[in-house]
Amino acid sequence: MDQDIKQIATEELKAQAMNVTDLVNYQDGSVVSRTIIDKKIGTVTVFAFDEGQGLSEHTAPFDALVYLIDGEAKVVISGKAIQLKEGQMIIMPANQPHSVKAIKRFKMVLTMIRS
Repeated sequence: MDQDIKQIATEELKAQAMNVTDLVNYQDGSVVSRTIIDKKIGTVTVFAFDEGQGLSEHTAPFDALVYLIDGEAKVVISGKAIQLKEGQMIIMPANQPHSVKAIKRFKMVLTMIRS
């Protein structure tokens, strides 16, 4: 999606109440994402993971906050597995390897602040 289209999509969300779980839909066998805020200082993205789908192990140079808004996921940080359910959150520390996998279909809000 080019920058102008992204900006329009973000502008449409401003100054209105919304249900965050409605911002992305599940798709069979897929991970779907929608960036809500994309600024130089950080991003907020909503994801929907189908059961069994995930993000492979990787690192990021800054902390990331994951907040589950639906379903159930397994987050692995530096080899330690943590199970998250709807309403729970976790901070993934900068520079530590982490991965995410759907135990059941789940949706999450990922907030990354660059500093």
